[in-house]
Amino acid sequence: MTLKLLIVGYGKMGRMVEEMAAGQDIQIVGRVDDGRDEWRPADVAVDFSTASALLTNFSKYMQSKTNVVIGTTGWGEHAAKLRRDAEQAGLGVVAAPNFSIGVNIFQHVVAETARMMQAQPQYGAWVHEIHHSAKRDAPSGTALQLRDAMKAAGFERPIDLASSRVGTVPGTHTVGFDGPSDTIELIHTARDRRGFASGALVAARWIKGRSGWYSMQDVLGV
Repeated sequence: MTLKLLIVGYGKMGRMVEEMAAGQDIQIVGRVDDGRDEWRPADVAVDFSTASALLTNFSKYMQSKTNVVIGTTGWGEHAAKLRRDAEQAGLGVVAAPNFSIGVNIFQHVVAETARMMQAQPQYGAWVHEIHHSAKRDAPSGTALQLRDAMKAAGFERPIDLASSRVGTVPGTHTVGFDGPSDTIELIHTARDRRGFASGALVAARWIKGRSGWYSMQDVLGV
């Protein structure tokens, strides 16, 4: 059955989602951005707008009962309220700072490594991320999620978190564990934005007809 998709935030990521949807059983029913108001009935919206715009957009999702995939970052302080609103409205939401399938499997590997390294007190840990100079938030939502996954896995020691912004780098995340005699580094490098857009479409298909608040980890079953 054709998925009716609304793209909210028609910048680089929104256009990439549309490009990746071509040839699939997906109908783009509208595009929303500054100066472009194409709110249309849809099965699912994919929101790659901004943190401030998301708060306004979310009320429209509630009113129209439109499930949503949220790729926008920087709205963490409002997360609890949005989750309550989604529950009250019976919405289905997939929210993730990064929809790349590779990144989400990487997070699973990082968490498992952190769980094992907790028993090795001689090792310290860090997370470093580097992105293009136009990225608004630092540290990235993905870096914060990696750190939180390490803590949730039982790693109780400090985790140093650092960010760099330069050029046009799509995104590289490095998680390291350093001890007196050796260093372990786990690295994920994005070559372009296609992986993010492809994962967002996987999430959009998955959330159609569902209710509840989910992560990309739920979508992938990891």
